[in-house]
Amino acid sequence: MFPSKSETSIIPPGYHKVAVFEGIMKKQLKLLRNAILILGPAIYFIPKITLFYVICGLYDLLRNRNLDFSKIMQYFFGNGLLTWMLSPVNILMDILTLPYINKGIYRLEDLPKAYAGEVQSLIDSAYSANVIGQLEDRIKEVSRSMVFFKWAGKNVDTFVDVPAYHDKYKYIQTIGVSVFNKQKSTSRHFGPFRATLRLLYNLNDMTDNSAYIECGDTIHYWRENKLFIFDDTLMHQSFNKSDQVRYCLFVDILRPSILQPVIMSIVHAFGFFLRSVNFIFYKNWKVLAK
Repeated sequence: MFPSKSETSIIPPGYHKVAVFEGIMKKQLKLLRNAILILGPAIYFIPKITLFYVICGLYDLLRNRNLDFSKIMQYFFGNGLLTWMLSPVNILMDILTLPYINKGIYRLEDLPKAYAGEVQSLIDSAYSANVIGQLEDRIKEVSRSMVFFKWAGKNVDTFVDVPAYHDKYKYIQTIGVSVFNKQKSTSRHFGPFRATLRLLYNLNDMTDNSAYIECGDTIHYWRENKLFIFDDTLMHQSFNKSDQVRYCLFVDILRPSILQPVIMSIVHAFGFFLRSVNFIFYKNWKVLAK
C-alpha cells in the first residue's frame, strides 16, 4: 500500500539535504582513513621516497583550478591515487615534450598542422561507417558504454565495423566511442597518464546545453563545439543531463614533442600496464566487445 499524503508529510523539511551532507561526510571520512593507512606506514618505513612522491603530487595537483579540501583528498587518497603514483612519470613527460608547454586545454590549432589531417580522417570515418547506427541497438539499456577500436597503438577487435580505425596512425594512439544514455553522468576523476592528450568529438547534434564536460574552471558545451582536447590528468567530469543519447569519439593523441618516437615508445610500453588496470577506470562502464 502506498503511504497517504499525511504519512509522507511527517518527513521533516531539509531531510534530503541532511542525507546528502551525511553522505559527503562519510566519503570524506573514508578518504581520511585511506590517508592514514597509506601515509602512516610510508612515512615510517620510506620517509625520503614518501617526501619525493608528496612533492611530485603537489606539483601535479596544483595544476588544477578550483581546488578545495575534498578535491585534494580525492587526488591523494581517492580515485586520483594512481595518477599520484604516476606523477613522477607524468612530470618526466612534461619535460620530454618541451619546448611544447602543457596548456591543459587545447584547440586543434594549438597542435602541429599534421595532427589536423588525422583528426579529420577519424571524424569522417565515423560518419561514413555510420558508427551511431551500428551502436544504437546495443546501448539502449546501458547507462554508460564504451567500445574500443585501438588501445595504446594496438588494434582491438570489436563488433563495430570501421576498418579505417585499425589503420596505423602517426599521432593517434587510442580510438574509442563513449556513449552516455539519457540523464547519465560521470563522477569527477583524474586520468592516469600524461604522454597523450584526450580528444573528444561529439558525433551527434545536441539540441541544448545540458550535455557538457567540466575541466577545472572550463565548461565545454557539446552543442556549441563538438571538439574538446585536454590533458585528462586534470580533474574533469562529463554530464549528459539531456533527454538525448550522447555519442562521443574518445581518442588519445600523442603530445607534441621533438622526441615523438620516444613518447610513442613510452605510450606503447605503458599501454600494457594500463590495460591491466582498466577495470579501475571503466568499472562503471559497459565495455562492449564482439
